[in-house]
Amino acid sequence: MSTSKPKSASISHYLGVDFGASKIGLAIADSETRIAFCYGVLRNDKKIFNKIKEIVEKEGIDRLIIGVQMEVRPLGGGRTSKPIGEIEKFIESIRNEINIPTEYQNESFSTQQAERNLKEKGAKKIKQFDDQESARIILQSWLDKKK
Repeated sequence: MSTSKPKSASISHYLGVDFGASKIGLAIADSETRIAFCYGVLRNDKKIFNKIKEIVEKEGIDRLIIGVQMEVRPLGGGRTSKPIGEIEKFIESIRNEINIPTEYQNESFSTQQAERNLKEKGAKKIKQFDDQESARIILQSWLDKKK
């Protein structure tokens, strides 16, 4: 028996990912409401891809949206943006371990915005929640861009 959510033909589900060397923040949204919600934080350990794959299956995720800092590099006659840093290895592993479409969203300043949002809400232990709030900001930015 499958534990994944039943899919509607017209509703897609998205998982936002805020990559960090020790923790990975997650957020979730769908194409109907177009509102991102915090989902949680995972330890970035050797089981991370299995954990993400379980969430993808459980929540019926159609697409991963990964927050990246982009570096603009020349390519032929034009320019291209490419994810930089440790995240390149993470993205490569995601592609190999989880067969799901992946898109990128610029994450510049998402952590600072997440911390401001949490402070405004009166949250305590901000560092405990800023990764998932950052993932929510990344995913919401992607959703807003797709309107």
